[in-house]
Amino acid sequence: MPLDLQWPFPDFNKPYRLWQMRSSLVVCAVGMWSKIMIGSDWFNNVKVYNREVLIKALDGRPQRTPLVTVSNHHSCVDDPILWGILDWHHLLNPKVMRWSAAAHDICFTRKWHASFFAHGKTFPLCRGEGVYQWAMDFCVNLANAGNWIHFFPEGKVNLMNKEFHRLKWGVGRLITESKNCPLVIPFWHIGMDEVLPNKKPYIPRIGKDITVLIGDPVNFKSVREKLKKEKQPAMVQRKLITDILQEELGRLKHQAEQLHYQTFCLR
Repeated sequence: MPLDLQWPFPDFNKPYRLWQMRSSLVVCAVGMWSKIMIGSDWFNNVKVYNREVLIKALDGRPQRTPLVTVSNHHSCVDDPILWGILDWHHLLNPKVMRWSAAAHDICFTRKWHASFFAHGKTFPLCRGEGVYQWAMDFCVNLANAGNWIHFFPEGKVNLMNKEFHRLKWGVGRLITESKNCPLVIPFWHIGMDEVLPNKKPYIPRIGKDITVLIGDPVNFKSVREKLKKEKQPAMVQRKLITDILQEELGRLKHQAEQLHYQTFCLR
């Protein structure tokens, strides 16, 4: 762990009721803001495809089965604003809402920043520290407890908005090492770079067109079993699983671009 990073979470093996109360306030407040921004047609025009896939995963997956969602990353407010597509009972329930990775050198550089993001169920990922860093150990433990974890596996905001960056292997480690095979749902979104362009002033915009295409769950159970039966090295397992996700996201990208064009550009 970098010397400038103080781990922002309590020992979850000990009582932490006060921390939970503060976390509930942050999660609910941010959830309400997200719902206002894209959960209705008040401020932005949003079209979501296959939303029921994500809702079913949140409400009906087997107990202690982790949920892992992965998506492209086009703006600094993709998370949390995109979660405005969920129902109110998800957004206002901190036990249901996602854990998410964030760059430690952006979100965790100041004490109050670190406190806010940590209470909002965001953990600091250190670029360049590899897949065996504290944050990834923490992430695997979250998965083992059956939590929902969201990853932007490109590892950074894609400023070009046209390229599709090579995915990092951290998500491959998470899927490989979870005790129970996670339910993995990829999705692709378009338009968030218009809601918050990566240039000054950094103020969310309104009246923008957003498309979200949620993909079908990717079943890694047979892949995990095959790789372990063959006693493949951990690096090979991570790479293969990440490659599968890369292909799935690439397919969704093409479909989402077509849907976005048909919905908003031909009207």
